[in-house]
Amino acid sequence: MKSKTEAKRQEILKAAAEVFREVGYERATMSDIRARIGGSKATLYNYFPSKESLLLEVMHHARELELQAVVAALDPEAEDVRKELLRFGQAFLAVLYSPETIATRRLSIAESRHTEIGRVSFERAVLPAEKKVAEFLRAAMKRGALRTADPKIAAMHCLSLLESELLQRMLLGVIEAVKPETLTSAARRAVTAFLSGYAPAPASAARN
Repeated sequence: MKSKTEAKRQEILKAAAEVFREVGYERATMSDIRARIGGSKATLYNYFPSKESLLLEVMHHARELELQAVVAALDPEAEDVRKELLRFGQAFLAVLYSPETIATRRLSIAESRHTEIGRVSFERAVLPAEKKVAEFLRAAMKRGALRTADPKIAAMHCLSLLESELLQRMLLGVIEAVKPETLTSAARRAVTAFLSGYAPAPASAARN
């Protein structure tokens, strides 16, 4: 019974994601979503009490779970900081710049003026990523692989640099999809820029 319930829940989320992408959050109705899956409106409301709660879950499944897996794989014990950040950066950008996630992020920003969707998405996706990256950078700083700084701020810098070449173009509709080689190049340049700013001081400078 539990698996059947979860299957229905996933069916609702899939249908809702399609409706939100096609007509936008404001124009979408619970009736539109119910029509995609069949059954009664009461059944739909048993799973999700409101359109906003449904959108939050759609967004969670479209992006947060994948991001959690990417950041969880970041190894604070990795000795090669550049190699680990590059591996992470490529995976991170691959999630954020898939066509599905691009649509979800645009929707989140558009609706954040009217609902709590933007804030909740930030708390569920951005903050955990910042925390995990900060833990990685703190460990690197502790062993001298990076200069000592505020790990939280350094994490913000790192994540911002990774998106620096693509974010505005994505938000303004200039790009709808990004080739893997473009993501790899963007990640490489971002990691190089980050490490140049957070490189440990030369031994001679440290003594002075």
